[in-house]
Amino acid sequence: MSVRPLRASTARGAGAPHSPWGHVARVAAALAAGMGVGRFVYTPILPLMHAGAGLSGGTGANLATANYIGYLVGALVGILAPAVVRSRALLRTSLVVLTGTLAAMPATHDTAVWFALRLLAGVASALIFVIAVSSLLGHLREYPAHLPGWAFGGVGAGIALSGLLVLVLRPVADWRAAWWASAALAAVLAVASWNLRPEAPPTTTQAAKATTVTAATADSSRGPRTHPWFTALFASYTLEGIGYIIAGTFLVAAIEQSSPGPLGGGAWVLVGLAAVPSSALWARLGRRWSRPDLLLAALVVQAVGIALPALIGGASAALVSAVLFGATFIGVSTLALATGAHLEFPRSVALLTAGYSVGQILGPLVAAPLLHHGYRQALILAASVVLVAAAAAAVLRIGFPHHMVVVRATAPVRQPAPTESAADAGSHR
Repeated sequence: MSVRPLRASTARGAGAPHSPWGHVARVAAALAAGMGVGRFVYTPILPLMHAGAGLSGGTGANLATANYIGYLVGALVGILAPAVVRSRALLRTSLVVLTGTLAAMPATHDTAVWFALRLLAGVASALIFVIAVSSLLGHLREYPAHLPGWAFGGVGAGIALSGLLVLVLRPVADWRAAWWASAALAAVLAVASWNLRPEAPPTTTQAAKATTVTAATADSSRGPRTHPWFTALFASYTLEGIGYIIAGTFLVAAIEQSSPGPLGGGAWVLVGLAAVPSSALWARLGRRWSRPDLLLAALVVQAVGIALPALIGGASAALVSAVLFGATFIGVSTLALATGAHLEFPRSVALLTAGYSVGQILGPLVAAPLLHHGYRQALILAASVVLVAAAAAAVLRIGFPHHMVVVRATAPVRQPAPTESAADAGSHR
C-alpha cells in the first residue's frame, strides 16, 4: 500500500512539478485552446455559416477535411521531428497562430482562404496537442492515471466553453462575432497555458537505460507475438476516426435541422461537459475490467449516441446523444492508445495516431455525398462505422495477452490482470 507515495516522490525527484495539479491545469488549458476551441468550435458555428455566409453542406465538409489534413500534417511533424515536442517556443507560436486563424475567419467570404485558415489551424492544433501531451506524460509519468485523465478533460472544457459562448451570442450576433469570440477565448486559454513546461530532453543516463531496455526487449522471446491484436486495434481505431468525426462535425447541424432553436448548441455544450471527466472515469473503470472490454463497451455506447438523433429525433434523444458521445470519444482514444502501449508493438502510438488521423480526413469526405438531403443519413453512416469498429474491438478480446511480460527501465513487471488496478498501470504511460 506504500507504493503510490514512493512513486510520487520518485517523480518529483525526476523533475516533475512540485504540484502535479498545476501542471495538469496548464496542460488542460492548452488542450482546451488547441482542440476544444481551435478544432471543435467549428461544429456549433457551422449552422450559423450555413444561414449567414451561404455555406453549402459540401463546402462545410471540405472545410472540416482541411482542418483534419492540417492536423495529420502537424502530427507527422511531431513524429518525424521528435525535438519539436520539447520546444516551448513552438508551443507558444502554435497558440498564437491558432488564435490568429480563428480571428481571421470572419475577414473573408473566400472559401479558398477559409480552407487555408482551417488547414493552418489543424497544424497548430496538432502541435499543441503533441507538445502538451508529451509534457503531461513526461512530467507525470509516475503519478496515478486519473491525473492525465483530468488533463485530457481540457478538450471537453474547451468544447463546453466555446459551445456556450456561441449559444449565448447566437440570438444577438452572427457567425462573424462567433469566430471573433472564439479567438478571444483561445487567447485567454493560451495565456493560461503560456508557461507550460514541455517534456525535458532525455539525460545520458535515461538514454542508456532506454538502449538497454530496447536490447532486452529485442532479445526476449517470452512475450507473445502481438501482430494479430495490434491489427485488430489499428482497424478499430481507424474506423473510430471515421465515425466519430462525422458526428463531431455535423451533430449540432443535424439536431438543429430537426429541432430548430438553441437545442443543437445546448447539446454541444453538454458534449463538452460530459467529456471533462470521461477519461478519468474510464481509467477508474479499468480497475474492474480490461481495456479491450472497455474499448468495446465505449464504442457500442458511442454508436448508440450517434444514431439517436437520426432514428428518434426530439429534445430527449438529442440530449442523451450528447451525453453518450461526450462521455466516450476521449475515452476511446485513451483506451486505444493505452492498449497499443500494453501490446508493446513498435511505434504503436504513432501508428494508431496516423490511422486515426486518416480516418478523420476520410469521414467528412465519405459523408459529403449524403448531405444533399440533410444530416440523418450521415449520422446513420457514422453510427454504422463505429459499430464495425466495435466488432474489430471484439476480435481484439480473443486471447488478449492480459498478463504479457513487459521489460521496463527498472525491472520486468507484469501488466495488470483485468481485476488489478489499471490506474496504476496507466501511470507508466
